[in-house]
Amino acid sequence: MTLKELLEIRPGVTAVIGSGGKTTLLRTLGAELAAGGHTVILCTTTKIFPFTGIVNLISPGESELREVLDTHRLVCVGALLPETGKLSAPEISMVHLARMAEYVLVEADGSARKPLKAHGEWEPVIPPESNQTVCVLGMSGLGRSVSEAAHRPERFAALAGITEETAVTPEAAARVLNAEGLADRYLLNQAEGKRTLAETLAALLNRPAAPVSLEKGAYEPCLL
Repeated sequence: MTLKELLEIRPGVTAVIGSGGKTTLLRTLGAELAAGGHTVILCTTTKIFPFTGIVNLISPGESELREVLDTHRLVCVGALLPETGKLSAPEISMVHLARMAEYVLVEADGSARKPLKAHGEWEPVIPPESNQTVCVLGMSGLGRSVSEAAHRPERFAALAGITEETAVTPEAAARVLNAEGLADRYLLNQAEGKRTLAETLAALLNRPAAPVSLEKGAYEPCLL
């Protein structure tokens, strides 16, 4: 099974939010789609580092982007932030990006490299053109304290109804995800060896959830 099939990725704009593998998902899904003959743009509405091994276009014009997509089916597009080396949102509108590539994959929030997160009031920054939102959760965060595993731990603890020093259970993680209600489906990453935990969490969620290991290339059908 491919990631495209697993997540039912449709042409157009897909937003990726959450924690514990967003950037890996963009890279892996983008490479899979490009290998299948599709044109793909990776970008962000917040901030990401440029991708290694992928063409990164800094503030390109539309003609340049079209030309590069003709020869490299997978590209990353953004505006450079010199102080950090990160890329911010492209200067070309999302509408125009979606006209130039079959698939536009957008990282729509940050997680400070934590496996879990709760969202601030100002995030995620999901493009209105998005036809689906995929939320990634890092299963490595379960069993660890909120303060250790979660980005915005105070918010996560409040939504979960636990303290910041409490270990995160599938039930606690589900309370956060369901309370936020931001995703069309969930990707439970880092699930290798955690099948039982993944099944427990998926059963508590109000959207389809797929246990995967992006690093291992191991994908399992969605659990409802």
